[in-house]
Amino acid sequence: MSDDRSHPPYAASAATASAPPPIPPVTQPPRDRTGLAIILMCAVSFIFALQDLFSRILGGEYPPVLIVMIRYWVFAVFVIALVARQPGGLRRAIRTKRPLTQIARGVILAFEVMVMVEAFVRLGLIETHAVFAVYPLLVAALSGPVLGERVGWRRWSAIGIGFAGILVILNPGGGVLTIEALLPLIAALLFALYGLLTRHVSRDDPAIVSFFWTGIAGAVAITLAGIWEWQWLAPMDWVWMGLLCVCGMTSHYLMIRSYEMAEASVLQPFAYTQLVWVSIIGVLVFAESLRPNVVVGTVIVVAAGIFTLLRQRLRSRQANRAAAAGR
Repeated sequence: MSDDRSHPPYAASAATASAPPPIPPVTQPPRDRTGLAIILMCAVSFIFALQDLFSRILGGEYPPVLIVMIRYWVFAVFVIALVARQPGGLRRAIRTKRPLTQIARGVILAFEVMVMVEAFVRLGLIETHAVFAVYPLLVAALSGPVLGERVGWRRWSAIGIGFAGILVILNPGGGVLTIEALLPLIAALLFALYGLLTRHVSRDDPAIVSFFWTGIAGAVAITLAGIWEWQWLAPMDWVWMGLLCVCGMTSHYLMIRSYEMAEASVLQPFAYTQLVWVSIIGVLVFAESLRPNVVVGTVIVVAAGIFTLLRQRLRSRQANRAAAAGR
């Protein structure tokens, strides 16, 4: 699901679904609720891991585009119901100053989720998430050309170290690098682009508008692509699908609540606990192996990502102080 309040949190696995920008609170939350926000983010990470489990099960039996399409139908209903309760309701949420960019965001995210489900099936949960963890570094690298933000040498160094970690994970010299290994990297690139575009539209549209367009545009796009792959699921698979959708709605609601209580930069490190949960699930449920190079590479990537986010937080604070001093 990066934002500090108006763009999508670089906290959630995009695999897990749409990571929409949280709807801003009506009132200022108390400062002492950071601890509760951290607990909620840890819970969100666990639920996201369960979503990946169900996606992996279903993706092995049905086309990923079908799984994502059904999920998005439920997600769109959830978005409409949640947005309708906000000030201004649906009429306010539909009005956007950047319709084409909002549509592009929704389409990119839906396609990213589909790529991740395909990666789960081909690579497994562990290696997919290990590579996908690079997305905060991609956000930092692309923030210059996409948003015109300045990236200093420290963050560029972290980006370089993070990509060295990806090479450790992929182990190109070991003869195991395949085309399929690029799937989570493609997904990370798409998710980073989604996040940057969300930051871009946040300059003109409030978060509730972006939240609405994320669900609706994504649902329409994935339906146009997936309706041709329609088939009825087996009775037990409808149970998995139901659990997947319930987890999706629950995780997004809890994520919204957590971002009402604390800044994204505070919560981001705890979102990485999802890597622990998917590793446990991968080993116990799907008999995946936790190779040493994947562990080492993941630690490098996560450390570089957290450093990059902390630097971004520091620069944002410095910019805010400078703006306040200039008033």
